[in-house]
Amino acid sequence: MTDAPPSLDAQRDAFVRRRFMAMPVAGAIAWTGIGIAGALAPLVWKVWAVFIGTGVIFYLGIGVARILGEDLLGRDRSAPFFDRVFMLSVVAALCVFAVAIPFFRADPTSLPLSVGILTGLMWIPLSGLMDHWIGLFHGVARTIGVLAAWLLLPEARFVAIPAVIVAVYLVSIVVLQRRWVRATAA
Repeated sequence: MTDAPPSLDAQRDAFVRRRFMAMPVAGAIAWTGIGIAGALAPLVWKVWAVFIGTGVIFYLGIGVARILGEDLLGRDRSAPFFDRVFMLSVVAALCVFAVAIPFFRADPTSLPLSVGILTGLMWIPLSGLMDHWIGLFHGVARTIGVLAAWLLLPEARFVAIPAVIVAVYLVSIVVLQRRWVRATAA
């Protein structure tokens, strides 16, 4: 006989109680590296830094999660429905690479713009799933900031855009940590 899955309310409660820190820390580390490459490397390596840097965020997140004691891989499976919905939002954001790649081929400096925005889109549904404003802030502030940096600093796109993204990550990390401390203190 199998156990009945937890109710949606119980799954949501488990999902909301999570720390959500590993991936933002990993993203901040990766985008810092992308920005450093953007400042020092020739264009071909700047481009590779964006593709490789964003590609390793999940794997960095696994390492950060181990350090922080988070269950990034969902081994406890206390909120399978909410995990699945969030993962579908990640897949939706990754599908935007179908726009980013042709745009990049036409203008290589578009890469930090398109990838910077598309990889931030998954924060918006996370806001609804966790019932907290930080995901909406992250997705919208990141989009506006990345677009502004791309338009206003055309010669520094591979540095300015990662700087904006890291700044938004740092705000998000502080807010998420405060949220988690309040939630665990209650």
